[in-house]
Amino acid sequence: MPFYCMPHVTFYLLPDDTATTPLNDGLSHAVAVLACQLTTTRFRQNQTLFLLAQTQEQAEQLDEMLWQQDPNSFVPHGLSDEATVTQAPVEIGTGMPKRSRQVLINLADSIPAFANRFAQIIDFVPADESQKQQARDRYKQYRALGFTLETVPAPTLP
Repeated sequence: MPFYCMPHVTFYLLPDDTATTPLNDGLSHAVAVLACQLTTTRFRQNQTLFLLAQTQEQAEQLDEMLWQQDPNSFVPHGLSDEATVTQAPVEIGTGMPKRSRQVLINLADSIPAFANRFAQIIDFVPADESQKQQARDRYKQYRALGFTLETVPAPTLP
């Protein structure tokens, strides 16, 4: 019988002084930058990732941000609706990923029904009070599902 482990969820606490300037649809610039930074780090550790955006506009913004990184930090990635996305180690989308991935970076307002398909989940606790409450709700939902949870300070953003 195969060994099955519940997903491990890491919530990153953004400091109160983090700029909450929205990119679009409520996604803050700080969260988007941190998501791209964590994507790069995990890719360098040979992990495959899925970035779950709330909207297609957010997905496209994250795609653009990954393209604009320093060439030495290049991360092969694609949007879910691109034909070649299954070949990329990083996928960005608004629904279920096209293939199995190890890490979910959740940028949506709620947890996806397919969250248990990932070994690790990364989520965020923004400084904004309404977004912080949504993060608390997601935390409770993950806990109710039996996922392992941890909360850590966000790394310093460049």
